Amino acid sequence: MKRLLFTAVSILAVSASMASATELKSIGISLASLGNPFFVALATGAEAEAKKINPNVKVTTVGFEQDLNKQVDQIDSFIAAGVQMILLNPGDPSALAPAIKKAKDAGIVVVSVDTAAKGADLTVTTNNVQAGEVACKFIVDKLSGKGDVIIQNGPQNSAIIDRVKGCKSVFSANPGIKVLSDDQDGKSSRDGGLAVMQSQLTRFPKIDAVFAVADPQAIGSNLAIKQLNRDGIIITSVDGAPDLEAELKNPASASIQATASQDPYNMARTAVELGYKALNGEKPEKPIILLDSALVTRDNVADYKGWEAKRN
Repeated sequence: MKRLLFTAVSILAVSASMASATELKSIGISLASLGNPFFVALATGAEAEAKKINPNVKVTTVGFEQDLNKQVDQIDSFIAAGVQMILLNPGDPSALAPAIKKAKDAGIVVVSVDTAAKGADLTVTTNNVQAGEVACKFIVDKLSGKGDVIIQNGPQNSAIIDRVKGCKSVFSANPGIKVLSDDQDGKSSRDGGLAVMQSQLTRFPKIDAVFAVADPQAIGSNLAIKQLNRDGIIITSVDGAPDLEAELKNPASASIQATASQDPYNMARTAVELGYKALNGEKPEKPIILLDSALVTRDNVADYKGWEAKRN
């Protein structure tokens, strides 16, 4: 009798908890550009998780196209529309703080993805230190712990700084690895990687490997290597972007050998899942959630579920 009573009470408690959970009715999403496959995957993942929570949820997704004032206006529009959650990729981690505070004062949960934003309830991003570690561990293993390498740096945001930090920790633990350069900015772009690599190939007669902090730089560096008829150089990077995925499958781009991949789709799903819990008073112990990167190489790229892959 006592067991039956306890079971009945438990069922009632669970039912009461479910009944008291806030229904997810609306989400506003503000991303850098809806023409970039990374942000398209973020948008798709966020909507998939939101629909999983409530098939009838209203999801409004907009791109601010690198215009910070436009992103502030988008946040104001979300507040006026009465959304319950804002998912954003901040155009500026600090400058958005007043807009984020305004949203939170209106009772809206604010979740930042890919890059932290001051004042957000939580941030979900790639573990960029770990990404740099796995990309550079690949180089060390390929060189059997001995060789002359370059760390091709980039714009000094938190993600790039962490990638370089992770890479340096691996190289410094291997005394046979000599870092020729670590301070040249490839601007996270193909043209930037091309220009920096051209200069470094001219400056250094022997380069065994290059760690580029972003995939576009790796592609530009590979082009420079081809132009100057240098071979035997290993290139690794971070992102797992579609263009780099194609290069890993291209026999003519043998220098490009690995990338530490990000998973924007899963990043956004996790952000919405945790944002919904926060909406119901269940906030994570740590405000920044780091998702580990997986290394994609020429050997396993055929199995890689990239940014543009269809998901269940």
